[in-house]
Amino acid sequence: MACGVVTSDEKRSLAERLLQLHEGLGAIIAEHAPQEAAVEETFVSKDARATLKLGHARGVALLVPALLGLPVAEYAANLIKKTVVGAGHAEKHQVEAMIRLLLPKADPRAADAADALAVAITHAHHRGRVRV
Repeated sequence: MACGVVTSDEKRSLAERLLQLHEGLGAIIAEHAPQEAAVEETFVSKDARATLKLGHARGVALLVPALLGLPVAEYAANLIKKTVVGAGHAEKHQVEAMIRLLLPKADPRAADAADALAVAITHAHHRGRVRV
């Protein structure tokens, strides 16, 4: 149906950027009226600050659909890669290549858009097996 990326202004404060994310996700949900949502689980990197910021953004990604009454599923990165590529430790470029093969009209213009489509495919395959 659609794919894209919600961005925020990196010159703004963290709170303002999270608000931009909140507003962007809310607008997408209002436009497309999904019945469910899915989010990738957080992975921990060696950069604690980056992991914490990712956690804040992920919290918004979980909260916005929940506030609108949508069930939200979560999937581990390895499951997403295994579902889309066939290997749980696939590289990002492999995931993007499979997204382009599986969804040729999607045209993800950013790696994050391809990742989001991979989460959607994973949810389509596993939605009955996870607690939302």
